[in-house]
Amino acid sequence: MKAILTRHRGMPAQDGAGVKLTRIINQPSLRYQDPFLMLDEFRSDDPNDYIAGFPPHPHRGFVTLTYMLAGRMEHKDSVGNTGVVESGGAQWMKAARGIIHAEMPKQEEGLMWGFQLWLNLPAKDKMSPAEWADYPADKIPEVALDGLTLRVVAGSYQGQQGPIQQQEQQFEMYDLRFSEAAAWQQGKVSQQTRLAYVYQGEVELNDSLLQRGELVRLAPAAELTLRSKGEAGMLLLAAEPIGEPIAQYGPFVMNTQAEIEQAINDYQRGRLTTTT
Repeated sequence: MKAILTRHRGMPAQDGAGVKLTRIINQPSLRYQDPFLMLDEFRSDDPNDYIAGFPPHPHRGFVTLTYMLAGRMEHKDSVGNTGVVESGGAQWMKAARGIIHAEMPKQEEGLMWGFQLWLNLPAKDKMSPAEWADYPADKIPEVALDGLTLRVVAGSYQGQQGPIQQQEQQFEMYDLRFSEAAAWQQGKVSQQTRLAYVYQGEVELNDSLLQRGELVRLAPAAELTLRSKGEAGMLLLAAEPIGEPIAQYGPFVMNTQAEIEQAINDYQRGRLTTTT
């Protein structure tokens, strides 16, 4: 069975107060991958590319997951949560009915490298209370295999359970870190949405060579053999689609245009985080 359905590369973008990043999902060549709404990679050792950060801004109707490979980013929000995510750590924020937060670098030099993933919420959960959780690197399980380490950010692998468990939308997120020439196999998965992104080096997927910066859509029923000739890194994502209409306006993701207009109105009137 053909494993790779389509291949894509991200495009340069800016967000926040001018942070330079690569938009991988939710760009012209790759729109929503239900329930994954957006995937951004930020990677630079030039402070001018990230120092302005992401000042306070609103969200409603979805979940954000920030996963860091290098650097330090501070989170503060309107619910009173605060925390710093560092190399190897993750932060999960369920915006739901509304939250206003800021993500600002806690460094003035050095490499800042990580990802932000947006996941949709089902209509029945979009107006539920906001939540937030911080998971430092030592809370993310690692499975040591021959020549590589598999980090379980979400989902489970060989009895290891990732810390991010979202009842509204179960999903898997693995970080495969090859330290030398090695191979890893994965059978068919039950989830219909299945993605892989190479963030470092090169990875051979079955008979196709994938280079850094490439994302592929995978057939859920396909068996995978991943091989690396040296140091490399890959994210694997899998989830079941929600299958509902998506209406988006910037930081608001709902099901209808009327709900988007309500979100804008609520934000302008200072009622974003309430249900009345």
